[in-house]
Amino acid sequence: MKGEDGMTELLKTIKGRKSVRTFDGRPVSAEDREKLEQYIATITNPFGIPVRFVLLDAKEHGLSSPVLSGETLYAAGIVPKLPNADTAFGYAFEKLVLYAWSLGIGTTWIGGTMKRDVFERAAGLGEGEMMPCVSPLGYPAKKRSIKETMMRKGVGADTRQPAEKIFFDGEWDKPLPAEKQAAIGDLAEMVRWSPSAVNKQPWRVIVTDNGCHFYEKRDRGYSGEKTGDLQKIDVGIALCHFMMGMEEQGDNPCLAVDNPGLEVPENVEYIATVKK
Repeated sequence: MKGEDGMTELLKTIKGRKSVRTFDGRPVSAEDREKLEQYIATITNPFGIPVRFVLLDAKEHGLSSPVLSGETLYAAGIVPKLPNADTAFGYAFEKLVLYAWSLGIGTTWIGGTMKRDVFERAAGLGEGEMMPCVSPLGYPAKKRSIKETMMRKGVGADTRQPAEKIFFDGEWDKPLPAEKQAAIGDLAEMVRWSPSAVNKQPWRVIVTDNGCHFYEKRDRGYSGEKTGDLQKIDVGIALCHFMMGMEEQGDNPCLAVDNPGLEVPENVEYIATVKK
């Protein structure tokens, strides 16, 4: 159901949500924290890979980031080092991010600008696990810091690729015709407005009769042993938006990891296929 502004509730949340790096210093209320903890217990992902969440008090554990101010609580996500773990992590963590925003709680994905060893120790990282990202959780300040404003401007945080650069018709780089774009509709917007590391937007989707095939268009410098592949995490976020959007429309999407063998450039990797 769309509102007067023409957007569904999910699309409104996705487009309205912004990364927050400047918080007002208030602790997350007991009521909101309880809601977060209850929601976290329900989070799953279509890869069936467990993602463990830990809420960490910043002062108690000595946690901070040079790009943040006023934060009092963090969420850390931990996932076993398995095939598709990066994408599963992105999918699951984005569900937490969107739910937090619905409560008026700000977040931002942090993979590098932190003392990783301190966070990993506080989160209880185990053997064979990785903690790709964390996020602060808190109430946004009324005004962004100058540092945050400059960071957003530097990465073009409020700009997105047009749909024809993301969704292709049966083969790589062949834009979807207007009627097929209309059929996807809001789902395309939900994918377009997914957040990504320095706004690289690495997701690409080839639409065929057999489903929507998601790919990672890789850039150098976005993967490591500690973080996993950050751009696969970004594709997981886009998948989350797409599949949640289908569910909102009343569909029952399923995910398969079955490479259709379509010809793609060398720096492009198949991730997964979404079917009704």
